[in-house]
Amino acid sequence: MEETVFLGLGTNLGDRENNLLMAVNMIREEIGREIDCSSVYETEPWGFLSDNPFLNMVVRVTTSLKPQEVLEKTLMIEARLGRRRGVRRYVSRTMDIDILLYGTDVINNENLEIPHPGIAVRRFVLEPLRELAPEMMHPVLKVTFSELLMKCRDKRAVSAKHPFSAG
Repeated sequence: MEETVFLGLGTNLGDRENNLLMAVNMIREEIGREIDCSSVYETEPWGFLSDNPFLNMVVRVTTSLKPQEVLEKTLMIEARLGRRRGVRRYVSRTMDIDILLYGTDVINNENLEIPHPGIAVRRFVLEPLRELAPEMMHPVLKVTFSELLMKCRDKRAVSAKHPFSAG
């Protein structure tokens, strides 16, 4: 049985556009069939200071993989794109992939929390989520992504850069 998964992608090192393109291609190969992609948004770093702005987007895919398998695949894709995980949580990176939603599942274990706990407080996640699924309800908070964006207190700059192009 297939499930719809929303993945958040972010990059602020190297060729950011190419990093997104390669990540989306690897997601197609490793995780599932892409349904659609949000626009690419340029955003200020969240949780740390950096001179390098992020490019962020959300990808909606269908997959037959279980949530833990999706997590393993996203970590592998990040590593293949040069992500090095260290001691500090928020640092510049070539690729960060977060599992935002896995259907309407609610999962909370030591290495996986779905829906992603940062959705409601991060404008750079809410803008592309609203673009793809404005009337979809957050499975825990029971409000739409449009409503969450209106209530979001994150005032960091998030600007739509352009539609995502797969090539």
